[in-house]
Amino acid sequence: MTIHVKNNIHWVGQRDWEVQDFHGTEYKMTRGTSYNSYLIREQKTVLIDTVDHRFSHQFIQNLEMEIDLNSIDFIVINHAEEDHSGALTALMQKIPGTPIYCTEAAVDSIVGHHHHPEWNFKTVKTGDSVDIGNGKQLIFIEAPMLHWPDSMMTYMTEDAVLFSNDAFGQHYCDEHLFNDEVDQNELKEQCLRYYANILTPFSSLVTAKIHEVLSFNVPVDMIATAHGIVWRDNPTQIIHQYLEWADSYQEDKITIFYDSMSNNTRMMADAIAQGIHDVDPGVAVKVFNVSKHDKNEILSHTFRSKGVLVGSSTMNNVMMPKIAGMLEEITGLRFKGKKAAAFGSYGWNGGAVDRINTRLMDAGFETALGLKTKWRPDGKAMRECREHGRQIAKQWALQPLTAVASLAEAKLSTEPNPAAQTAKPVSASAEEQALAEHSADCQCMICTVCNWVYDPAKGEPNQEIEPGTTWADIPEYFLCPECNLGKDVFVEHNA
Repeated sequence: MTIHVKNNIHWVGQRDWEVQDFHGTEYKMTRGTSYNSYLIREQKTVLIDTVDHRFSHQFIQNLEMEIDLNSIDFIVINHAEEDHSGALTALMQKIPGTPIYCTEAAVDSIVGHHHHPEWNFKTVKTGDSVDIGNGKQLIFIEAPMLHWPDSMMTYMTEDAVLFSNDAFGQHYCDEHLFNDEVDQNELKEQCLRYYANILTPFSSLVTAKIHEVLSFNVPVDMIATAHGIVWRDNPTQIIHQYLEWADSYQEDKITIFYDSMSNNTRMMADAIAQGIHDVDPGVAVKVFNVSKHDKNEILSHTFRSKGVLVGSSTMNNVMMPKIAGMLEEITGLRFKGKKAAAFGSYGWNGGAVDRINTRLMDAGFETALGLKTKWRPDGKAMRECREHGRQIAKQWALQPLTAVASLAEAKLSTEPNPAAQTAKPVSASAEEQALAEHSADCQCMICTVCNWVYDPAKGEPNQEIEPGTTWADIPEYFLCPECNLGKDVFVEHNA
């Protein structure tokens, strides 16, 4: 199957709806991907890239239905990775001797993958060109480390099409080929996910290469990527988006991720998140358990965040293995201009928090004071966690906090809090007055995160808890109506 791209350019690639993993299992594809190969038929016939090796037979079969393979004058390989050049071996068996245009570094990669040093390689550098007839040329632009040393782009004059290789692409599969035909929210999400997880380490190179291409002062009417959609509607929008992402990008967002052995560090994460919201309701806070959530989604949110909080239980005096793995990936991605802090629960030794802090500093984060809690957090510890979140919100605020947030903080400062001894006294809140009305021997339970009170005399009708139900008879799936946390964050109201 072919799709008309522009004039004498057709897409002859392969959609892969089922693929889930890329780079081994390091990148999870949530929307499949496509391997974009392009056939140009001017006075010369040119094939730009192939497809993943798993589709070699289907790719050649489709090509043979479209053209006589012997009519291909040359092949351009913008990048030697298997999802670009995978079908080369099968194709070259059909048309041996066909010239392959690529960078010098790509020769090493292609031979390393396919083991055919006898192929007819034609190495090119930035600015080299080849005439394809009808007044049109292909101009080659080296793009080393975007994201391999062998990478390059190819620009087609007159039609003003940039075959951009991995840059500006996405692992995204859709029955439509062009950016104006697909779901825009999905497209943006997949573009950011791709950049954050694959291209972030090379952001300085992205900026330099984009400015180099722009300096050529040539029109770009279409960007034909190696994966995902082709940009035909306002194609330079993705170029400007890349420039923004490459410039120490951050939003008013804080990402919290953790791993927990006994749910204790999870309780800390919940309270810290609530504390951040107390002081700065405008900041977006995302909380993830690394054992349960998509790793690449966590990394995408970390890329978007102004700061990250990393939590782990201490196991064998070190952090949990999945947290160590995440920090290794984050170190490799080399995020810029972000803040970070560590937290975690421990038993007899709290080495995890210290090790996390060291790794965060090594990864280039500006670190804040960490927080440790011994054993299971009680009401006092949970209030300290919440206060820690408030302090983080103040330290990491991108702009002066609003009057609304300040009023909220003043209200919350009435809570017992050993970490805030200098807070000015204010009038008791209505909630505290209600608490004061309870007798010393009442059986009420209070949520240590949000101070919601369970009164056995009233029950909880929304969860079908009848009046008169004691706390011991409350089912384990009960959730606090205010903060949606479980029974384990409740303590006796008079404790």
